[in-house]
Amino acid sequence: MIKPEKGSSVFVPSAPPQPPNPSSEIDHSYHWTATGVPVHMTNQPSPPPRPAANPDLKSHPESPVPWSTGLFNCCDDVNSCCLTCWCPCITFGRIAEIVDRGSTSCGVSGALYTLILFVTGCSCLYSCFYRSKLRGQYFLEESPCTDCCIHCCCEECALCQEYRELKKHGFDMSIGWHGNIERQKREAKKPPAVQGAMTR
Repeated sequence: MIKPEKGSSVFVPSAPPQPPNPSSEIDHSYHWTATGVPVHMTNQPSPPPRPAANPDLKSHPESPVPWSTGLFNCCDDVNSCCLTCWCPCITFGRIAEIVDRGSTSCGVSGALYTLILFVTGCSCLYSCFYRSKLRGQYFLEESPCTDCCIHCCCEECALCQEYRELKKHGFDMSIGWHGNIERQKREAKKPPAVQGAMTR
């Protein structure tokens, strides 16, 4: 064994580092935020966002809304009243085209209405279906009685009321569904009117 000389320094290797004991030491390298998410995990990918609600789906009120005009207010629109009295098939065809959103034409629906009228004499069995469909689209109340009873007892008045209701919602009944869509597109492309032009 070699003894070191006096005054000389000798390198004494230290003991190898021991692994920390998890039971005795606490790792303080993690800092927690108020949300409970570790700071070192903030760079991790976040979960995908929830899909937004469809803007096209409109929420309905808790109770059905009343019709804009009464069943017997036919004189509120004299033109549609006269049209329905003389040619109810045209009135029904226009209503059916708008309610079906253009999937059926006014001519086809009106011809089918006339055929049912001549064969069975009860075209109301066909037209009451469209009243129910119209009420479902605009969440209208079923008044003063059921749709079938209204069309069986007051066919012309029911058609006039439905015709006026669609006009109240902004439809031009004479140009059909596709004509109304084209009109809306043209109006959307129009530049906004400038108000308060500069004057000297």
